[in-house]
Amino acid sequence: MNQSLKNILYKVQILAISGPTDQKISNVELDSRNIKKNNLFVALPGINSDGHNYIEDSIKNGAKATVCLKFPDYLHKGHTYIKVSDVKKALTIISGNFFDHPSSKLKLIGITGTNGKTTISNLLFQLFNNQNRKAGLISTINIKYSKKVIPSTHTTPDINTINYFLYKMLEKKIKYCFIEVSSHGISQGRIEGLNFYGAVFTNLTHDHLDYHKTFKNYRNTKKALFDGLSKSAFSLVNSDDKNALFMQQNTLSKKFRYGINNFADFNLKILECQFDGMLIKIDNEEVWTNLIGNFNASNLLAVYSVSMLLGLSKRETLICISNLKNVAGRFQSFQFEKKGLVIIDYAHTPNALENVIDTINKIRTKNENLITIIGCGGDRDQEKRKLMGRIASEKSDKVIFTSDNPRNEDPNNIIDQMKEGVIPEHFHKVISVVEREKAIKTSKDIAKKSDIILIAGKGHELYQEISNSRIPFDDFLIAKKYFNN
Repeated sequence: MNQSLKNILYKVQILAISGPTDQKISNVELDSRNIKKNNLFVALPGINSDGHNYIEDSIKNGAKATVCLKFPDYLHKGHTYIKVSDVKKALTIISGNFFDHPSSKLKLIGITGTNGKTTISNLLFQLFNNQNRKAGLISTINIKYSKKVIPSTHTTPDINTINYFLYKMLEKKIKYCFIEVSSHGISQGRIEGLNFYGAVFTNLTHDHLDYHKTFKNYRNTKKALFDGLSKSAFSLVNSDDKNALFMQQNTLSKKFRYGINNFADFNLKILECQFDGMLIKIDNEEVWTNLIGNFNASNLLAVYSVSMLLGLSKRETLICISNLKNVAGRFQSFQFEKKGLVIIDYAHTPNALENVIDTINKIRTKNENLITIIGCGGDRDQEKRKLMGRIASEKSDKVIFTSDNPRNEDPNNIIDQMKEGVIPEHFHKVISVVEREKAIKTSKDIAKKSDIILIAGKGHELYQEISNSRIPFDDFLIAKKYFNN
């Protein structure tokens, strides 16, 4: 597609401009390496790199114009330089103009909260497409629409990437899009300028305090999504979370609640729970689902609630819920030795870990051991490490502390911090095996034929981040390798 530079710059607060504005722009790009002929390069200042250092590279690659905070020393003839006071804000307007504001032309639903974002957004994507309602997905794992699957690099991409994919979805006649909205994404302005038809709040627990510094900051950042909703939008919050009503305090949106334990517009009751699924009651209708656990019951209720708010048939929705498949790496399991069970789960926060272990403990007979393999990510919130260590050791029969994504930290130090949360009476349960594959092998060596092995923390991730490198690593495949031999 080609757009006039003059039109793209509509409503952008420009401090100065050098060069013509009547040329055609073929795309908007933030990465100089991806620049092609007649592109507009937006020189974003960042934490690790500054786009202003790559203006020359972008021009060599074919950029026609540049948006920047300051003009470079040398100005190329025929190239247009646009000086602004806020590049991020300018990008929001430019991207919206270039792609013709795609979020206003479909129903964009944002899902935010500490836990449940990925599951809810993916299940909604499944359910809507299973009902022949064309839907797209922008999630932690990937971006999906039509038959296309694009791996994600962030939970919430930059605003230009979002607009690009929403535009592509509209080309395929897609009417709904479900997007995970992270606190980082909100804080860094990645959703600025988007028109949300609805927003969902799942819960708020201890996470990302390395970035937000305080829980209050973290909570207020999440709230900003709801503060920005229009009168025509809806907000849906989990009444079982104490922060739910706070999220809706200043919103102009139509307010709804879902909950299992507290009063809500949409309710659910768990009637029966087993390792292969559970029987639930939604709006007085009994449904068998392949998902298990209170946390998944809450996720399913959110999915049902959104479906009702978007006008889907109750009967068809409940039928679809009974056929939904869990997201990869979310309580994903397989059997070994006929009676044993291996469970892989993304649980990487204290609350998520506790939910998963509690679910297992409610279902199992106690004639078997629960062996939990867990680590904590490096260069992230250190406060949660003690909590994770305490929860795992208290609620499991045996625990193997190992590495997760150590990044630039020494995994031994991370494990030592996890051990600090273990109370003396549980010391005997804990084993430390730094190498993650060796930890999984160790669990096989010590497991009885009927034991349950929980491998937590990484879930769908197909890599380990070690010293700025991503090493291929798949918990599920590694576990299969040892437990099915």
